Amino acid sequence: MTSPKLSVRGVSKVFEGASDGDDVLALAEVDLHIGEGEFVSIVGPSGCGKSTLFNIIAGLLEPTTGTVSVAGHDGEPLLGSVGLMPQRDLLMPWQSVLDNTSVGLRLRGRSRRAARREALAYFDEFGLKGFENRWPSELSGGMRQRAALLRTFLGGHDLLLLDEPFGALDALTRRAMQSWLLGVWGAHRRTILFITHDVDEAILLSDRVYVMTGRPGGIALEERIDLARPREHAVELDARFTAYKHRLIAPLDSSPVAAGKD
Repeated sequence: MTSPKLSVRGVSKVFEGASDGDDVLALAEVDLHIGEGEFVSIVGPSGCGKSTLFNIIAGLLEPTTGTVSVAGHDGEPLLGSVGLMPQRDLLMPWQSVLDNTSVGLRLRGRSRRAARREALAYFDEFGLKGFENRWPSELSGGMRQRAALLRTFLGGHDLLLLDEPFGALDALTRRAMQSWLLGVWGAHRRTILFITHDVDEAILLSDRVYVMTGRPGGIALEERIDLARPREHAVELDARFTAYKHRLIAPLDSSPVAAGKD
């Protein structure tokens, strides 16, 4: 059996000296894995440590205990080994859309001209054609998220961490973005770990879904989603979709809501 693209084993995280002076156990013995080319989602209540887990996988935080390996490389530095798209798009307002999306290529050593040319080749697929020279302030919420995802996509990483990229969008835009993301993932098959509060979104997008408990965050359930691909929103009317939703919601209904670091 080949090594998973991502392996998280026994990861816990304690934040020492919180605002009230007490230590906070944010994550407790988290185990998960992702195979090459899989789309895996994590759902859980606010404050359960989902974003903390992402920051550990991305190398922005050190786990208190446990290990994380990417592509089977145990013990190697994680920072720079994955592509991370946070909840906010973080587009630079003083840069054009084209220069925002190509910044990762420039950081990898491409000249500005070469980076722009390479990014431009994806503008049609990412729904940005015609907006190359616009400022981020001129884009809709959905277009800003597409630009942010293209920037992450062009960062050169096979494993992408997407932290609630559609959470701030209105319902109709969100549905359109879900369909679009499924198309992009189907065409390129990058490995994706996706955070969402939306159980329906997790089922629609994913090969597998992990459900996290309230703080301290841990894995309460792992569910494989055996619905045929390619998927469209019509699958939400399927009785199997409803059955998956019931199974995923059950541990969430019994999980306490925790304030604090997510």
